[in-house]
Amino acid sequence: MIRGGRSYVTSPPSFSNDAKKLLVCTGNTVSVFSAATGLQITSLEGHTAPVTTLIVVPASSPAQKILCYCWTASLDGTIRHWDFSGPELLKTINAQLPIYSMVIPSLLSEPQQVDKRYDSSKLVAYVSVEDTSLVKEGTKELRGHIRRFNLAKERLPRGETLKETEEPKSIVISPSGEFFGIRHKCKIHVWDAPCGRSKDAVSKKMTLHHTKAINAFAFHPTERIIAAGDVTGRLLIWRGFGNRKLALGNQKKNGRAVVDVDNPGVRGEDDAESCTTWHWHSAEVNVINFSCDGAYLYSGGREGVLVVWQLETGKKKFLPRIGSPLLYFMWSPDPTLSSVVCADNQIHLLKMPSMEIYRTISGIKPPPSLPKMYEGLASTIAFDRSSGIAALCTENYCVQLYNLLNDRGVSEIQVCERNHQPGDEITVVVTAVALSLDGSVMSTTEVKLPEDGIGGLVSLKFWESEPDNKTFTLSTIVYDPHRDAGVSAIAFHPTRSMAVSTSFGGDFKIWVCNSDKSTSWICHAVGSYKKKPMTAAAFSGDGTVLAAAAENVITLWNPDRNILLSVLGATLTPITKLCFAGKSEFLVAASHFPKPELSLWDTSKLSLSWSYGLRIEAVTSAVDSSAFAVLALIPETFKKGKSKKKIFRGRDGAILLFNGSDPKPVSIWTVMKAEGGSISFLEGDKSQLRLAYVNGSHEYVVFDPNSDESHERSAIDYEGLAGHEETTGDFGYTSLYGQLPDYDKKRMEDSESLATPFVSSERPWETIFSGSTLNFPPLPKLCAEFFESLMEKTTAVVE
Repeated sequence: MIRGGRSYVTSPPSFSNDAKKLLVCTGNTVSVFSAATGLQITSLEGHTAPVTTLIVVPASSPAQKILCYCWTASLDGTIRHWDFSGPELLKTINAQLPIYSMVIPSLLSEPQQVDKRYDSSKLVAYVSVEDTSLVKEGTKELRGHIRRFNLAKERLPRGETLKETEEPKSIVISPSGEFFGIRHKCKIHVWDAPCGRSKDAVSKKMTLHHTKAINAFAFHPTERIIAAGDVTGRLLIWRGFGNRKLALGNQKKNGRAVVDVDNPGVRGEDDAESCTTWHWHSAEVNVINFSCDGAYLYSGGREGVLVVWQLETGKKKFLPRIGSPLLYFMWSPDPTLSSVVCADNQIHLLKMPSMEIYRTISGIKPPPSLPKMYEGLASTIAFDRSSGIAALCTENYCVQLYNLLNDRGVSEIQVCERNHQPGDEITVVVTAVALSLDGSVMSTTEVKLPEDGIGGLVSLKFWESEPDNKTFTLSTIVYDPHRDAGVSAIAFHPTRSMAVSTSFGGDFKIWVCNSDKSTSWICHAVGSYKKKPMTAAAFSGDGTVLAAAAENVITLWNPDRNILLSVLGATLTPITKLCFAGKSEFLVAASHFPKPELSLWDTSKLSLSWSYGLRIEAVTSAVDSSAFAVLALIPETFKKGKSKKKIFRGRDGAILLFNGSDPKPVSIWTVMKAEGGSISFLEGDKSQLRLAYVNGSHEYVVFDPNSDESHERSAIDYEGLAGHEETTGDFGYTSLYGQLPDYDKKRMEDSESLATPFVSSERPWETIFSGSTLNFPPLPKLCAEFFESLMEKTTAVVE
């Protein structure tokens, strides 16, 4: 099993003491990367929930940079101590509550020696936890708690509570370890860390106020200065904070004294000498940090620009066009190296002071934000089965090629060249991406949204790549390929340079590559069926048949001669996905709204084999076998109940593996974040069939579907999952309109409901008027019985 695509940016990373390694929180693990190559070296595995805090134990001197200890905290409620050079787990402490943030002040104020493993029993941690034990369901009680824990014990008691908030807050600590604090709405709460005093000493607290919500703040490395950024883009710098309320009795190194002045810019009774405001950012400030020597202040936000401020003068310079909102800025022990963390799941390593990006650690970028009218209409994930590479639509109008087997980014293609700024209003939407079977050709569709109903434009593009080179170049662009209608699907021919695009406007077009004219693509044929919207398409395994969905009817075509071969029976709702299975013996069709359905059609008999009432997100089939798999959303009604909630544990989807025409799945796996996800078989190694699942957040897993040891099988019942909506089909009328009701049974029920002395026969009109007129039923009932014997109602079947 291969897992990857996890977020690198949920928590700040940390450099090792020699600045040669970068430790990154990636889901339930900590990944260790080489700062020189950007490749992963090892990982720390043991937590059972996302890791939220990573603290590298600093060395006491430059000669002791080989110290490789770190502390981690997780939502699984444990604190773990590691030697990441091994890696080796040294200690586990159970805090019994989900931990969202943690600081250990004494690690900074009293650096540890490397000649022996330091005594962790004297360490005191301040943690931000979520405690719902006293919170009643539906109430707005304070769930977030800042608590003080002694790390000497393996199972921590409740601990001393310093502050309660509506939800857990992130804790920020000063580089010297003397102070730590949290931001809460328009306030910053600061405590002193009683290091060197009694372990039972009480931390002192002070509060700084602002008029706007504060997004981020940082402590100066040597002076009593706090810098903060708010939601309006302003920077605030408080100087001389805590000289009255946080006096420790010992003089500061810089000899700064308490100044009794009017405190310019300071609000109310806040304990600070002055407060200065700077403003450059146009949106909220997410990043703020001081340089190692404290002479400069770094800030960043949604604009994707890193701003460097000279603290004494306020002069600034910039690192522009990073291309994504900034989340964190971290210094390394080497002053010539730093890192900036971006919202697009990338970590850039910078050379200082030039701020040149010399290395990037790139994960899978998150999916783009789509307008509601485009959600679920097309596929934004495509697969190169031979190489295990996925093409994913991302923010900023890009398609990212990512190697699922190596968990590494390959390249990026800028589909639409625009001067895009993060946070700008969406004007262009990349609605679909498709790859040819050998991965040499890619096709994309984009929609330029109209402004005030004017100026909309649909573009179909074909991209070519050189052999063994996944850097695509634009080959052909077709504007409005289906007049004013949008493209609903793209599919490539399995063996030739041919593709088909379908349109909501009621037609499909077959495109071929004209290799004689610089590999340009031209329209080969156009087809339609009763002017119905064409919503999906797929080629058979040998490419001799093209299946195109005309709304709720499946049409079969000869793609070379553009001849309609046959029409399969109608489904209940418009079809959104088509896929040939086996050696094109079966055709899988899926539809969404208003009533979801998964159906399997026998292409040799042109009949329906079976169907389920499931909403399907993706369909894939193996090339050399009859296996196919679907990604289904689990109905909400099926997840109700305490027993089922324990089974699903927040999972909202299921992968069902089928073999041939058998309606019973071979295997079922429950998955998380299924909406917007996709699946595909990977067949680079012919000896092993692997299945890849990419969820809606672009996290993925690759596993052997035939192995019992490489994945978790689900305990759910497929009949319950399908809602008992499995049906069987037949030929002709039944395949088109469904099964007719049981006439004999219906007549018996109707006859029992009528208070008449006669018994209905197979020919009721011969006996209905026989007998005495005194026994005749009322005329309305007589007429109903007579006409129903001639024309049976089929309302129940249509529903």
